[in-house]
Amino acid sequence: MDKSQGQDGGAGGTSTRPYLIRALHDWCTDNGFTPYVAVHVDRSVQVPMEYVSNNEIVLNIGFDATSGLDLGNDFIQFKARFGGVAREIIVPVDHVVAIYARENGQGMAFPAPEPLAEGAPTTLPSSSPAPAEAPRRSGLRLASEATDDDGDDTPPPDAPSGSPRPSLKRVK
Repeated sequence: MDKSQGQDGGAGGTSTRPYLIRALHDWCTDNGFTPYVAVHVDRSVQVPMEYVSNNEIVLNIGFDATSGLDLGNDFIQFKARFGGVAREIIVPVDHVVAIYARENGQGMAFPAPEPLAEGAPTTLPSSSPAPAEAPRRSGLRLASEATDDDGDDTPPPDAPSGSPRPSLKRVK
């Protein structure tokens, strides 16, 4: 890849990020892994703010955890249950800072987005309201697994004891 174009398009081409996200989502799904995305949160992201920590949220974007998943070129959109309540999630693709498999941590990291200028308009799709501010919790939680469709608040089991915790590996 031409370094002048960069990972996100740069020199006139379209961004590679949405294509890489879709490819890694397919790879996770085909191999029975759970695809997670880490998202940088600012006012252009529509997620439950009570699950955001340090301007970041981790979301399960597997088909079992989402409804109506659309991995578009500009936005990732879906519905997911948080605390038993269905919520509409809208994430600008350039705010995805990583996609990886929960089970083994393999995936890809991306550069964080440029900060929004003060007073700059948000770019959410016109059919969606801007995200509401809500109190933030300390500690990063996997928001889309806070509960499942049965209303069970039990998180999924962790990796078997004795095995190392998965870590994200950067692929160049």
